[in-house]
Amino acid sequence: MPRIGMEPQRRDALVRAAISEIAATGAGEVTVARIAKRAGMSPALAHHYFGSKDRMLLAAMRHVLSVFVAEVRAPLAAAQTPRARLEAIVRASFAPSNFHDEVVAAWLNFYVQAQRPGETQRLLRVYQSRLRSNLVHALRPLTERPEVLAEGIGAMIDGLYVRQALRPDDLDSAASTALVLDYIDRGLA
Repeated sequence: MPRIGMEPQRRDALVRAAISEIAATGAGEVTVARIAKRAGMSPALAHHYFGSKDRMLLAAMRHVLSVFVAEVRAPLAAAQTPRARLEAIVRASFAPSNFHDEVVAAWLNFYVQAQRPGETQRLLRVYQSRLRSNLVHALRPLTERPEVLAEGIGAMIDGLYVRQALRPDDLDSAASTALVLDYIDRGLA
């Protein structure tokens, strides 16, 4: 007999297990069975909630993006200057909740999965569009070419995530934030 009210907890457990499994084994080795085992449930139950591995991985990325949005929302709203808006976006991008090994691995998987047309590609485009829009909005009063600098900032953020995943000696949040803020300063000079 199904346990009433357990679906949200089980979905959350599967999403978190998917993120952990990507980090532990790499995206190529991730299976629904491994995710389910990590979450402490059967593969059949995992399929019941998500239908496929791709949907589970998409739910994991939605979770990662929701953590990012939660991290940036309050500082962006409180920012009094365009520069403070830029700093809020950059600091949220490299906040410990967004820039640890499991989340970085999930992002790399997300980039790979978004190469194929579909919902994952659409989700990545939405994220990139919002990031670009927020950066351009903050940069517009500071430079005559906000779009160009926004593209560079976005590329630096993505690049630092890739470096974090491939580097044996971790880039920490503070160092990554400082690199991007320095790039912004140089771009505005």
